[in-house]
Amino acid sequence: MKILVVVDMQKDFIDGALGTKEAQQIVPGVIEKIRTFDGRILATRDTHEADYLDSEEGKHLPVVHCVRGTEGWQLHPQIAALIKEEPIDKPSFGSTRLGQVLRACDISGEPVESVTLVGLCTDICVISNALLIKAYLPDVPVIVDASCCAGVTPETHKQALEAMKVCQIEIVNE
Repeated sequence: MKILVVVDMQKDFIDGALGTKEAQQIVPGVIEKIRTFDGRILATRDTHEADYLDSEEGKHLPVVHCVRGTEGWQLHPQIAALIKEEPIDKPSFGSTRLGQVLRACDISGEPVESVTLVGLCTDICVISNALLIKAYLPDVPVIVDASCCAGVTPETHKQALEAMKVCQIEIVNE
C-alpha cells in the first residue's frame, strides 16, 4: 500500500500567524496530489494548548499558533474535505504516533510500499516526520514532493531538501 502524509496544512501555516506566500502557493498542488493519490491518505495537525508560550517551543518561537480548537489550528477547508481519516494531532515537530500508525500498517495486512510527504514546513515538520518515518520503516522508500512543500524561507526549504537527500529520502517534483 502507498501512503500519502499531508503535514500540517493548517490555516496558521498557510495564511495565518506563520503563513507565507510560498505556503499559499502550494495549496492547489497539495489538493491535486490528494485528489489523484492512489493509496491511503493521512494528515497531521500541529497542535498546541493555550499555554504554548510557556512551552519549550514557545520559548524559541514566541508566536502563538495552531492552538487546539482555534481557526488557525484547522486544516485548510478544501484539504480537510478530502481527508477521510481523523488527523493525527502532534504536539511537536515530529509525530511518534504517526510512526506507530505506519509501522502498524506495515505489520498488519498489506505492507507499506512507500510513504510520500507533502506540506508545511519543509525545514521543520516535514523533515522531522520524514526522518521519523525512515526510523520506523527503514526498508520502506520515503519520498518528499518538493513541489508540494514550503519552508519557513525558500533558503531553508532548499537546505532541508538537501539534508533529507543525504538521509536517503527521495526528493521529487511532481
